[in-house]
Amino acid sequence: MGGCARYWLDMKRKRVILGLFWGVATGLSVGVAEAELNPMMVVPGEVVYESDFSEDGAVSKEDWLSRQGTRWEISDGVLKGQPSSAEYQAAKSHHRGLEARTSVPKTPAEFLMTFSVRFLGGEETEIVPFVEFGHHVCRVKFGAETGTFMLADGETLKVAEAVEFTYEPGKWYRVMAELKGDEAVVQFEEGPVFYARHECFAKPNPSGGNGLGIAGPRGGKVEVDDVRIWVIEGGERDGWAEVRDGMPAFEPVATGKVKK
Repeated sequence: MGGCARYWLDMKRKRVILGLFWGVATGLSVGVAEAELNPMMVVPGEVVYESDFSEDGAVSKEDWLSRQGTRWEISDGVLKGQPSSAEYQAAKSHHRGLEARTSVPKTPAEFLMTFSVRFLGGEETEIVPFVEFGHHVCRVKFGAETGTFMLADGETLKVAEAVEFTYEPGKWYRVMAELKGDEAVVQFEEGPVFYARHECFAKPNPSGGNGLGIAGPRGGKVEVDDVRIWVIEGGERDGWAEVRDGMPAFEPVATGKVKK
């Protein structure tokens, strides 16, 4: 991988090396994060939601919205999701819950969040598995063959990608996501850093399933752990302008999907 840029960011009033290595390989327009995830763009304020799912039981509907009749519960120290029942699927002509889907309505319009997720069994499709930030607003699609990429504006545009960061069933992914105004940053622990800027990120989301959203593979399961979500303070993090200016350019690519 060619090219290297090291940026200094303020974290808890201490200077720490983020150490971003920018790829110049074809189709790679992201950085590679070191093991510890630190905010790049925003300054966190109060925590609005956090859980390590240590107590087994039913899922609070105020915290986690089960979508399309899919089934979610807390057990073995994680949040577990599976598709809807066969009876539910037979009774529906669309939105049948063929893959586990959930969202977190407490997610602020602008936020910092961290979470761990893994996908078990089932099969990948052109749509799933994914994590998203606002329903159809900013989505990260996992692919076993195509790599992982970020989609915006109703999945009509690919705005960042990491073609060599391929999806592995059963693997835990630790994620940090930041959204402020029309900018979004998504970091993977020991993986890529996605950055994109699009006007849709700053607009109110008119559809359901707002906030952090997760969808598993078709017919498979999802596990989620160690979730924390913050509101953000007004200003941006020291050094962000320099980091932004050093981001490799990525020309958005139309996906061919028609926005609903």
